[in-house]
Amino acid sequence: MTPLVFFTVAYLVVTVAIGLYAAKFVSNSKDYLVAGRNLPLYMNVATVFATWFGAETVLSVSATFVQDGLGGIPADPFGATFCLIFVALFFARAFYRLDLLTIGDFYKKRYGKGVEVLTSLAVTLSYLGWTSAQLTALGIVFNALSQGAITLDQGIIIGAVIVLIYTTFGGMWAVALTDLFQSFVIVLGLFYVAYLATGMAGGVETVVTHASAAGKFQFWPTGGSKEWWAFVAAWATLAIGSIPQQDVFQRVTSAKNENTAVRGSLLGAGAYFVLAFVPMYLAYSALVVNPEMVNGLLKTEGREVQLILPNFVLLHMPLFAQVMFFGALLSAILSTSSGALLAPTALFTENVVKPLFGQMSDKRFLLALRLILVGFTAGVLVFALNNTSTMYEMVQNAYKVTLVGAFVPLVCGIYWHRASTQGALVSSLAGLAVWVICEKFFAEADIPPQMWGLFASVIGMLAGSFAPQLIRDARQDAFHRA
Repeated sequence: MTPLVFFTVAYLVVTVAIGLYAAKFVSNSKDYLVAGRNLPLYMNVATVFATWFGAETVLSVSATFVQDGLGGIPADPFGATFCLIFVALFFARAFYRLDLLTIGDFYKKRYGKGVEVLTSLAVTLSYLGWTSAQLTALGIVFNALSQGAITLDQGIIIGAVIVLIYTTFGGMWAVALTDLFQSFVIVLGLFYVAYLATGMAGGVETVVTHASAAGKFQFWPTGGSKEWWAFVAAWATLAIGSIPQQDVFQRVTSAKNENTAVRGSLLGAGAYFVLAFVPMYLAYSALVVNPEMVNGLLKTEGREVQLILPNFVLLHMPLFAQVMFFGALLSAILSTSSGALLAPTALFTENVVKPLFGQMSDKRFLLALRLILVGFTAGVLVFALNNTSTMYEMVQNAYKVTLVGAFVPLVCGIYWHRASTQGALVSSLAGLAVWVICEKFFAEADIPPQMWGLFASVIGMLAGSFAPQLIRDARQDAFHRA
């Protein structure tokens, strides 16, 4: 066992131990899903930051920046950061005051069981791509560290088992405690490696000048309407399509009070936006230091391009820097993976499975959560092993589902009193149907399919709410009084 592998294994053992320790704080489903609504500001900021700072930020967004510049990454970090800002300003207080366990509970209270199940299924399915991206990254790390002895698929399986162990026992408390530890490692590790890379590349000015001369800071589209629509769609998919997500909802509702929920989201957004540029800087430094290696990877298709940073660190960094980098990388992946597994598990169990069984004791509900977490992990594992997209592409595809099927009913449910159960059903079904049809037959049209789905969702809400109500409005008392 090489020293690097030894330190990596030791780090994973510590992470699992922290997650298992968190199980002592779990006595009921509320503890498991929203950490008992007791997280102080510093822990809330760490969990919000870790929501987004995952595998795609370190490996995929950085590689996309080297290839396409800022114009190729409007979704992440720009759309992702705006999502957290929008949540803080327009949704956090409403979510917190309702005292709910899942985002699906909002749809149930506002629109009734039909909308609850439909939107919950849409949100749950959207997590397949998001969570698969994290497991794929774990596979890449284990493959790189073992110098190919562990295949990518084997690495994905190993990573899934590790995350599953501590998340199953500790729930949201495990996510929160490991996020806090891992956020510290991320910041320390990435800045240290960036410091060494700066020296190798000849200074910050050399890297920035090289990138500027290559046009990598060109952010706005330079083509016609098709390019502009693609740019806006990519940004909107994360900026607003990820708002109805359970992991974002859990971060807000896990805070100890309403003000902490708002401040935690804003501070987490700021921390994410700043730190997301560190991997980009590192990847471009790698291009300056070793253009042959980086350009060779850029010419490949599929997931290999995401090896720029791991290969750069293994080829050019001393052992301690390798330990720090892979510690930071594993921290980013594990912190996002645990939340990405817990969120859809909570939503599916609470809003799809639980209604089928009627009354369920809290003890049985907690057992169901853990069993479904295992089942969802298995499903994600199959998806990850059979997907060849980059992580950046997987994440964007994931949020198209919630953009077209859940966003409009959420916004209108909070801010438009006229929104009805019928309107929400028509909105969600129309958005999903139009998006699927456009993906199948008009994928190359000037306006991307998810934007047509979003337009259809808006029209469906208006038409369904203003038309004669054939479906009884099922909003509960809290919304009647609003």
